[in-house]
Amino acid sequence: MKAGERLARDPNIRAAFREADERLNSAWERVSRRTFLKLTGLAGGGLTLAACSVKGTDPVSTEPGKDYEFNEFVNVGSDGTILIYSKTPEIGQGIKTSFPMIVAEELDADWNDVVVEQARIDTAVYGRQRAGGSRSIATAWNQLREAGAAARLMLRRAAAETWQVPVDECLTANSVVTHEATGRRLTYGELADKAAALPVPDKAELRLKARDEYTLIGERITGVDNEKVVTGQPLFGTDQSLPGMLYASYSKCPATGGRVAAANLDDIRALPGIRDAFVLEGNDLVSELMPGVAIIGDSTWETQQARAHLSIDWDETDASKDSLSSITAEAARLSKEPGAEVLYEFGDVEQAFTGAARIHEAFYSYPFVSHAPLEPQNCTAWYRDGAIEIWAPTQSPDQAIGSVANVLGIPREKVTLHVTRVGGGFGRRLMNDYVCEVAAIARQVGAPVKLQWTREDDMAHDFYRPAGYHALRAALDTSGSLSAWQDHFITFTHDGKAPVRGGDMRPGEFPEGIIDDYKVTQTLLPLGTPCGPWRSPRSNAIAFAVQSFIHEMANVAERDHVDFLLELMGEPRWLDPGNPRAMNTGRAAAVIKLAAEKAGWGQPLPEGRGLGLAFYFSHAGHFAEVADVSVDADRKLTVHRVTVAGDVGPIVNMSGAENQCQGSVMDGLSTTLGLEITIENGRVQESNFHQYPIMRMHNAPIVDVHFIQSDYPPTGLGEPALPPLAPAVCNAIFAATGQRVRTLPLSKEGFKV
Repeated sequence: MKAGERLARDPNIRAAFREADERLNSAWERVSRRTFLKLTGLAGGGLTLAACSVKGTDPVSTEPGKDYEFNEFVNVGSDGTILIYSKTPEIGQGIKTSFPMIVAEELDADWNDVVVEQARIDTAVYGRQRAGGSRSIATAWNQLREAGAAARLMLRRAAAETWQVPVDECLTANSVVTHEATGRRLTYGELADKAAALPVPDKAELRLKARDEYTLIGERITGVDNEKVVTGQPLFGTDQSLPGMLYASYSKCPATGGRVAAANLDDIRALPGIRDAFVLEGNDLVSELMPGVAIIGDSTWETQQARAHLSIDWDETDASKDSLSSITAEAARLSKEPGAEVLYEFGDVEQAFTGAARIHEAFYSYPFVSHAPLEPQNCTAWYRDGAIEIWAPTQSPDQAIGSVANVLGIPREKVTLHVTRVGGGFGRRLMNDYVCEVAAIARQVGAPVKLQWTREDDMAHDFYRPAGYHALRAALDTSGSLSAWQDHFITFTHDGKAPVRGGDMRPGEFPEGIIDDYKVTQTLLPLGTPCGPWRSPRSNAIAFAVQSFIHEMANVAERDHVDFLLELMGEPRWLDPGNPRAMNTGRAAAVIKLAAEKAGWGQPLPEGRGLGLAFYFSHAGHFAEVADVSVDADRKLTVHRVTVAGDVGPIVNMSGAENQCQGSVMDGLSTTLGLEITIENGRVQESNFHQYPIMRMHNAPIVDVHFIQSDYPPTGLGEPALPPLAPAVCNAIFAATGQRVRTLPLSKEGFKV
């Protein structure tokens, strides 16, 4: 008997299904009255306003309970409530607050009137709906401003028609339209009916605010979900519940690529609270559905208890055999040889080394690391009538829809996905394997089902930040200036052709463009372990090697590190003119100077204490950081303070921006101090936080954050403040002790925290 058939015979389950159907149908009726009249909004990132949603008959309607949609972002109620939809998943980066702030600024809305909801997933309407790469603000900035400005113009025109005055005489502020000459005023709620019925403004008619007109952007605004988060309201994927819902666990081979040869399924089915257990063959795509055993029960606890009795014989013929110890030994051997391929080469590197006054070499390495989000992977799904509905904490919902459709063999239109708040992503939830797993389970079960991973699952089946190795060589000329740079980059490949995700070195990676004679070669090592982007992909690790080695070169030249860096930057210029996401040396120099000034660079410090500075450009953000550290006689390391200086253009939410920088420092420091994933025989050796020591509160430094709010278009903050942290701390250790750190984490170098 199939699992779905067996479960469907339970009268309690059938009754729960009927109740859930009634609730969902009722909810659909409430929603569809609004959406039926809604016209398509955004396409391809441009803005197309809806004409109206609900049309009243009076010039000014104050009918209680009515609301009026101006476009896909803005809904104004007759009671004055302004509903703003945030289109991108909230993963802790604060975007659910920042996006509505941008809309509300151009709308001239009183923030106290604003209510925020997560938008539905519809990329044809909203454009990019993905949290990753610190691109949300940059890609949506104009789109959101235009949405607010269009709604504001419609409200002004409604007031002008009501008062029979020119629209230019109708001013807006704090959710009110006023006519100064006569003293008349109407609230947005009073105008909503008439405004929503007006023609949609043409994009050319919109006037966006100048920066000196901002009243909301740049302020400190608390997160719109903060109260719900701290009071434990159900926002996250783990919180989801449906009538008649069952619970699932899913066991995969500890070595990626293993298949189920046999399992004691009958024994598991006989355990208390267990409804079924079965094998899923998977589709052999590690980012979608790998083979495993699903256990279905009445609670998460019962499925996990049953899992302790699960015995699986794995066929590991095609499974990973990765061994980190062997990999590291091979990388050390290869570091002494030329790279297998040239990635980038500018100038005449060999000639520059031939004529150099001094040449210096070093070998740097960093480990695999896990994302380790606070909320382990989870997802809820309900498959019925050839379609599936999903509640997922995903960073890439549109991609999740496509993956689920592929796994189930159904059209995308049959997949409905609701994005929940995400309890930490850092790049892990750009992959949707857990979503695909519960989708496949739900189809076989035929009931609402929640899949919950354990911390051990999360640690064993991550898409890890890849380890990496850099054999660096640089030259100084007779004046002590950096004249040539060479990097043999040793990384990994899954297919023998391209680097693993998060393990590549892309064009423009610092210090490309800064040094005239510059060469990067690459050697790829085979790897079976899944890898993926980790906060500030590639830059998070490359910065450690590059900025530490630049500090080495400054010391070899017997020069001050700040002066050495500023000389490297040279005259202010764009390294890739015309590219708004390229590095600007003037902006780089400015944050270096600001960080040094705020940290008290150059002041005398006690013995055993030192300052270390690092700069890095990544994800369109210019950041410099100074770490203040001390090391005692027992090699106990204390990071007292980290000073952060950044330039990402105008700040949208100062509170959220500061939080992102502070979080980046803490995340980067935690990883620098003691985090490492080791792999033997294809298996990750760490299973939980007792072996993967996330930094504790007593080790957290003071973090001072300073911004240069330049006039360039704003860019994101979730990624670029992290890369400078590790080299800043390691450079400070050298300043305090004279010991050069070339391997992470610091615990491997004998430091205690």
